[in-house]
Amino acid sequence: MASSKREKIKLKSSKSAYIYTSEKNKSSTPERITLKKYDPTIRERCEFKEAK
Repeated sequence: MASSKREKIKLKSSKSAYIYTSEKNKSSTPERITLKKYDPTIRERCEFKEAK
């Protein structure tokens, strides 16, 4: 069976300890991801960075 090109990642909030989980394609995006998403603990949108 072929190995998957997708990798599970954690997106950690820059303002709190909240974490989203997601997947990314290893071959098309080798660098770390940063996204603006909603953080329910502080009730606003903030930057989420990929964590190991």
